[in-house]
Amino acid sequence: MTTALLIVHALLAIALLGAITHQTVAVWWPVRKAAGSFVGRFRGVSTTSYSNAIVLLYVCTALLGSIIYPEYRLNVRVLLEQLEMPVANGIFELKEHFASVGLALLPVYWVMWHAPAAETRGPARAVLTAMLAFIVWWNFLVGHILNNIRGFGS
Repeated sequence: MTTALLIVHALLAIALLGAITHQTVAVWWPVRKAAGSFVGRFRGVSTTSYSNAIVLLYVCTALLGSIIYPEYRLNVRVLLEQLEMPVANGIFELKEHFASVGLALLPVYWVMWHAPAAETRGPARAVLTAMLAFIVWWNFLVGHILNNIRGFGS
């Protein structure tokens, strides 16, 4: 059962990673002219349309991660301590804290993207999106690396 949950968790994380990366690139590197190239089309998306999906994917990914979390605490973390890998445990602790900060940022992020557009909100939107993108990328990479260290199911 945990393996199936981990796979679904990973798929949600990949979808979230794609959405937040796409929105971040579009916010920080907007199209200057007609979108004709691949890069131009990638940058020229409606950034507002991603916000609901990002919030939903983040919450679902975090919820599923919290369901899988006891398996990590009881099995993987103990093994990492036995192998004397405090850095691996430390980066996972950071992952937990970043995920919590990301959850706390979501209401502000959602309001900033759904409030009437104002020129003064552009920088705040960009910074919030970049912060969430950093958190999502960090959590994805740390989760992947720790899974590779332990080898899930072994």
